[in-house]
Amino acid sequence: MFLQRAWRLAAFGHYGFTQFTKSGFQEHSKKFKEEDMQIAMEGKNCLVTGANSGIGFDSAVGLASRGATVHIVCRNKEKGEEALSKIQSTTGNQNIHLQICDLSSITEVKSFASRFSTENKPLHVLVNNAGLLESNRVTTPEGLELNFAVNVAATYSLTELLMPVLEKAAPYARVITVSSGGMYTTPLTKDLQYSEQNFDGAMQYARNKRLQVALTEKWAQIYEDKGVGFYSMHPGWAETPGTAKSLPGFSEKLSGKLRTSAEGADTIVWLALQPKERLVSGAFYFDRAEAPKHLALAGTSRSHSLIDAIVEDLRSICGLYSSSIQAAASQ
Repeated sequence: MFLQRAWRLAAFGHYGFTQFTKSGFQEHSKKFKEEDMQIAMEGKNCLVTGANSGIGFDSAVGLASRGATVHIVCRNKEKGEEALSKIQSTTGNQNIHLQICDLSSITEVKSFASRFSTENKPLHVLVNNAGLLESNRVTTPEGLELNFAVNVAATYSLTELLMPVLEKAAPYARVITVSSGGMYTTPLTKDLQYSEQNFDGAMQYARNKRLQVALTEKWAQIYEDKGVGFYSMHPGWAETPGTAKSLPGFSEKLSGKLRTSAEGADTIVWLALQPKERLVSGAFYFDRAEAPKHLALAGTSRSHSLIDAIVEDLRSICGLYSSSIQAAASQ
């Protein structure tokens, strides 16, 4: 177990330094096609979580600049209003709407999903971008470990609850979940809230991100006949406020080598624009191309067999069942 974990970390470090940095993006971008991004999005409704800064903000800018109506989901009203104004002035698109929701609260997520769904408008693109890496073990008022609450419970609940309005946008509809290269360092585990004695926030974050990738596979399977595509992606190592706050040593060590948040958001916008026949539902993307979900000899692939049991646990933790999902969406 120790040797395998050491191998994962070593393989991840080498892969990351050669692929995830700014130089990796510059090398990969040589194969990018300019016409892939020259697609208008007028008439499309998009929702981006965690859009007040970093990759979420630049994703919203990328969608808005192509004419989409963009709903930005933020926890802080003041920061959200500032981001909204900046997106409008940067893109010239006034169809930007601020939605306030604390994603660490399942109750708030349910309330927001209900309000949003009441308008009964088709949702063409859902970007599950909001993420958190809290190094210390913090428990929310609802009794959930904080990283898990934001990265997994909110992502799972919001996606499930918005399925009715996503289906209204079929066959264009898609869900893009922003994962992390850190998921390469860990297999899937049923210990969703990290019950181990010595809490490791970075490891919990990596586990959360592995679970997002496995959930994307499961959603693609469950909803394959609903006209909704599901994609997870890795933005690379980007210089964002979140990275600087959560991983100050990492940010300092790689100063000048990290991607910009716009470069990190590039594949999110690309996934939102492409014709669905060019994409593989359930796949993991990096720099506008399908990428492996597991590193060689890392021993993580078999762990995805746990996803069915984990989904059952998530439904229970989040209080979501078929009847409750439909009821919440129709309120």
